[in-house]
Amino acid sequence: MRIMGIDPGIAIVGFGIVEQKGNQLKAVEYGSIQTEAGLLTATRLKQIYDASTLLFQQHQPRVVAIEKLFFNRNVTTAFTVAQARGVVMLAAEEAGVAITEYTPLQVKMGVVGYGQAEKRQVQEMVKMLLGLPKIPKPDDVADALAIAICEAHSSGGLEQLRKRS
Repeated sequence: MRIMGIDPGIAIVGFGIVEQKGNQLKAVEYGSIQTEAGLLTATRLKQIYDASTLLFQQHQPRVVAIEKLFFNRNVTTAFTVAQARGVVMLAAEEAGVAITEYTPLQVKMGVVGYGQAEKRQVQEMVKMLLGLPKIPKPDDVADALAIAICEAHSSGGLEQLRKRS
């Protein structure tokens, strides 16, 4: 099964596509969608939407796992990140891709087995589980791969979606 993980943002959207065959995980592609800071928010959102649509067409994932937002400081940043998250979800819905959502705590549990794991521990596990030569950069990309791994290790997130359909 092909899974895409998304770490949403307005400046950088990390994505990671993994192939799951039984207990084996393989990184298919990973990278980021980046937008320029000086552009209007609407322009940046359109760029994220268009790039996401293209990724869904090219890789045809069965499910996209996206990080749930958790902000306790900058409300303005939270709103723009939420908008970016929304356009990615819209692109997934239009492509007919099932969507699952995970909190940062769930991702850490799904990848490391410990909800209070440090970012570096999660990154090292991503590298190890996918057999990568080094930790992907920027951090948003490693986070997106971690989200995809979390979905792969999830006990039925996709199955629950099927039951709702």
